Amino acid sequence: MTVRATEHLKPGILPAEAISALKAAGAISCRRPLDVDQIQPASLDLRLGRTAWRVRASFLPGAGVSVKERLADLALHDFDLAKGAVLETGCVYLVELFERLKLPIDLAAAANPKSSTGRLDVFVRVITDGARAFDTIPAGYNGPLYLEISPRTFPILVRTGSRLSQVRFRRGVSRLSDLELLSLQSAECLVDAAQPDVAAGGIALGVDLAGEVLAGLQGFRAKKHTGVIDVDEAGVLDVEDFWEPIRVREGRTASLVLDPDAFYILASREAVHVPPDYAAEMVPFDPLVGEFRVHYAGFFDPGFGNPAAGGRGARAVLEVRSREVPFILEHGQTVGRLVYERMAGRPGTLYGADMRSHYQGQGLKLSKHFKPVGN
Repeated sequence: MTVRATEHLKPGILPAEAISALKAAGAISCRRPLDVDQIQPASLDLRLGRTAWRVRASFLPGAGVSVKERLADLALHDFDLAKGAVLETGCVYLVELFERLKLPIDLAAAANPKSSTGRLDVFVRVITDGARAFDTIPAGYNGPLYLEISPRTFPILVRTGSRLSQVRFRRGVSRLSDLELLSLQSAECLVDAAQPDVAAGGIALGVDLAGEVLAGLQGFRAKKHTGVIDVDEAGVLDVEDFWEPIRVREGRTASLVLDPDAFYILASREAVHVPPDYAAEMVPFDPLVGEFRVHYAGFFDPGFGNPAAGGRGARAVLEVRSREVPFILEHGQTVGRLVYERMAGRPGTLYGADMRSHYQGQGLKLSKHFKPVGN
């Protein structure tokens, strides 16, 4: 039954309508009904279940081993999320998710933090039974899903039903080659660069440090020893309580020294566009461009930055953390690459089109939890 839900689709990332069909066919099962807005144009939000474990360290179960078997050795204690619980910085937690998968043999999946999760510097990764890699769900997987959670900067309040991660379903090979990317860039203007840099299957993005996106600001540096952030509350926190604005200094070079272990929110110099028949993802840290990690939350849905969906001029917001040494970023320096994949079908609703999307048309924007800053 689950095979019939996808066998008519061409290779690509499944749109919302196909995800709904997977749920109806039993490939996705849940301990309670899906939330009305849980299915996105090209992904499914994942919800925290009731039980969480504090664990000694991050782990992968390995082939033939279940997560529960490893928890028997690694769990320090468990606790109930039904009434909410604070997850502290520097600790590693594991939570079983409400959603369970029984994928057909022609369908694999990949997970990624939600945008709001990454912008809070909360490190999350999906783990499956038998996993040998994080955030990777092999074709034909049948079993539970777990989420590893490690707040890095701010303590967070979560509860049963909170959504910190999302999953995309992929049929076959869908990633565009360099030649295909160049052709799509010419036709659709994926990034508004004068000379787009396409290599290794991705198109480069530079960083804005001249205050072009939000006049006078390079970005924000996270403060330490702050209060707790409730991940389910939007638009209630004062920016100054959690973030230090980094202002452009007149007469100085447009650059920024990244302090080791500090966390920054910056913006791409280029506007980004994801056409309706494609999905995009920011690839992980590349050691060839510098000793820093950029973009924990990398999914860009069909319609992001699309003028018809209210996204003209949308920037990629960059979640940046330096490694063990200070590192100087220069204005326009390449900080990551966007890879594009074909959709298996165009979603009926694009990102930002009547979806109350928090980040459509964004510039330099903090997570949804904070009161608006001029954009």
